[in-house]
Amino acid sequence: MKHLLEFLGVIALLQGVAGLLTEFTDWDWGLVQRIGFLDGYGIYASIALLVLAVALFAAAESRKSG
Repeated sequence: MKHLLEFLGVIALLQGVAGLLTEFTDWDWGLVQRIGFLDGYGIYASIALLVLAVALFAAAESRKSG
């Protein structure tokens, strides 16, 4: 379970960073800009993904290994 939480945290972290880079540099990668209902809210969604990543890493750290 710990490894799954860490994996999901890495995915959320990468997508959050990709979303912020997309908003500020006009690069076209990441999933945030491809989701239609998030149109216009890309920065907020990316920040939410970064917060989710921190929460997932904290949850993984609180779990016992195994």
